Amino acid sequence: MNDNVSENINWFPGHMAKTRRLISENISFCDIVIELLDARIPNSSKNPEIDGLTKTRPTLTLLNKSSLADPEATKKWIACYRARGKYALAVDCITGDGLGKITSACASILKAKIEGWNDKGMSGRKIRAMILGIPNVGKSSLVNRLCGTKKARVEDRPGVTLSKQWVSAGKGLDLLDMPGVLWPKFEDPGTGRNLAFTGAIKDSILDTEMLAGELCRKLFDGYPDLFLTRYKLTREAVEGKGPYDILAAVAKKRGFLVSGGEPDMERAANIVLDEFRGGKIGRITLESPESEGW
Repeated sequence: MNDNVSENINWFPGHMAKTRRLISENISFCDIVIELLDARIPNSSKNPEIDGLTKTRPTLTLLNKSSLADPEATKKWIACYRARGKYALAVDCITGDGLGKITSACASILKAKIEGWNDKGMSGRKIRAMILGIPNVGKSSLVNRLCGTKKARVEDRPGVTLSKQWVSAGKGLDLLDMPGVLWPKFEDPGTGRNLAFTGAIKDSILDTEMLAGELCRKLFDGYPDLFLTRYKLTREAVEGKGPYDILAAVAKKRGFLVSGGEPDMERAANIVLDEFRGGKIGRITLESPESEGW
């Protein structure tokens, strides 16, 4: 896989410039920012530009898709955020876990501001929150869950929300859903790979066979028992092998063969990526606070 994944992305720059402009133009109308990260890759799924764009607005960080992530790793990430004086919650927009805490967390963060509203006779004024995150991190699913109805279009692919929209979440919270914010160039090639593994970058612009092979290698290094069990492989069949050879071993074990008995690498790649993204291999986190220098 090309180490600089961003070189293959030719559809983000103009779109991202528009999103940055929308954030800058609308942040003054919002009291707080709710930033969604992928709990499996909290560091890679955080766009470093967001802090600058949201200026001095307080932020509630949500580690979404927590049902797919290693629960112990998620606890460590939450603890690290709180140790830095930041507000963070583990949530899951599919299962609904943790979503009931969001409004109260926003109210707690804005306690002094809300007391000021009450003193001015503005008791009951709704909190206005801007929802931010990279593509496919679950912003639209969050909006729909909090609103209790389908307000935002949801698809399991990046780049679906293309413009801003205000929606009422009830219970004292209004949400401004924004398009996904992904930067046009990654400083760290590992960031691009992690985003590609989790589906934040369109598969159609990537070499999925190399991507899946790299994922197999990473899964074996970090969660060997889960990986070997899922694909019924022995440690000897994987130890010391390169990404392509590991993916070929998966293809052969699953019986994915083409004419001549060669492994069907494309089919194996699609299966590995789909099963990882769907949590079928197990609850896995690809980044730890320690590995990311927290």
